[in-house]
Amino acid sequence: MYPGTLRAVHSLGLRLKDARLRRRFSMETVCARADLSRPTLYKIEKGDPSVAFGHYVQVLRVLGLLDDLGLIAKDDVVGRRLQDEALPRRKRAPRKKIQDRK
Repeated sequence: MYPGTLRAVHSLGLRLKDARLRRRFSMETVCARADLSRPTLYKIEKGDPSVAFGHYVQVLRVLGLLDDLGLIAKDDVVGRRLQDEALPRRKRAPRKKIQDRK
């Protein structure tokens, strides 16, 4: 993985840990509700990219943050620009000058 990607996953893990601590949930509570082992939750909170995405989703659900998942790639500005550029452009005949109409 690229370093920037690793930093992003690590940052997500830290945010999930902070969210767990703010809710005063123990690791055991989250593990039981998410049906995960403690080592897996530890890896998630460390931002380990080898953990399956579904496990991250389970932790988000337990923490009440599952709706945040819908914000990922919500506004795809670059994709919309590329899509708009691929649209066919309507071509018109050149306008006739006023003197040509007589």
